[in-house]
Amino acid sequence: MSVARNMAYSLRIRGLGKAEIERKVREAAEILEITEYLDRKPRQLSGGQRQRVAMGRAIVRDPAVFLFDEPLSNLDAKLRVQMRLEIRRLQERLGTTSVYVTHDQVEAMTVGDRLMVLNGGRVEPFASPIEIYRRPASAFVAGLNGSPSMNFLPATMDGKVPVFEDVTRLPASAAGRSSGPVTPGIRPEAVHEDPEGNLTVTVGMLEPLGANTLLHGTVGRGGHPLTIVLEGIRELEGGAVVRFAVDPGAVHLFDPESGTRINGLAAQGMLHGAGDGAGFPRDRASWHACVPSGKFFGRFPRVSAGGAPGRGDGSPSRRGG
Repeated sequence: MSVARNMAYSLRIRGLGKAEIERKVREAAEILEITEYLDRKPRQLSGGQRQRVAMGRAIVRDPAVFLFDEPLSNLDAKLRVQMRLEIRRLQERLGTTSVYVTHDQVEAMTVGDRLMVLNGGRVEPFASPIEIYRRPASAFVAGLNGSPSMNFLPATMDGKVPVFEDVTRLPASAAGRSSGPVTPGIRPEAVHEDPEGNLTVTVGMLEPLGANTLLHGTVGRGGHPLTIVLEGIRELEGGAVVRFAVDPGAVHLFDPESGTRINGLAAQGMLHGAGDGAGFPRDRASWHACVPSGKFFGRFPRVSAGGAPGRGDGSPSRRGG
């Protein structure tokens, strides 16, 4: 079965006329820039081209909502980046509400207008990706959102200030909580080198990434793991001791039992609806990125269903479209 017939499959099942089917397929192919592939078989296409065909199969149906279920999971790293950008451009062009499910936080952050994180079937936050990054509603969400993920340390409140291992006072406060254990969360990029800093880190391993270097080390008597983003290319010996300071206002505080955020307002949006639909806004076309128990759901303007356009033998896939 050719790409054109693959894209037209659902329209033929619905009994549409030949002229209308050809028009819809041609329009979708032009949008996706796959017109030259319409006479080919799916097995003759690259991974990215197959994903475009899968989107075309959904676009021709002109649905009210598109669902993407991890559409890029089978592509290599370079192609994932390319297709992520293409999907975003496509959604801006078509303008239909779409739901995008992914375990990849980069996809969720970059593709979604709003981000939903599911934890055990419960919606924790439902807000913009940046709001969730800046003010995660819980330690669970904070640990998922951001790369590298947030560092967590055990601490105790001393007045209104969290203290790590009875000596290191961290720049944060929690209204209404002056004693008891807390869990400070510190993003790797919110720590900077400072000879007067109060975080003494023992270097374990470095990961040079070019634009920056990831330092994996330990802190405190308990040897708690800590990851720090250093600018540029750095060379430090394993076992070296370096002092760091945490940026003011960059410490997130969570309750150690419930994991709930206790300092500042959490990014919540339309929050907490276990199975209640969580109230998707209907005022405009949008994208939703979703994360169920480590999986991201995000919302956006139109795109398509994931899945390969065919099994490689010319027959249509049975996955949704």
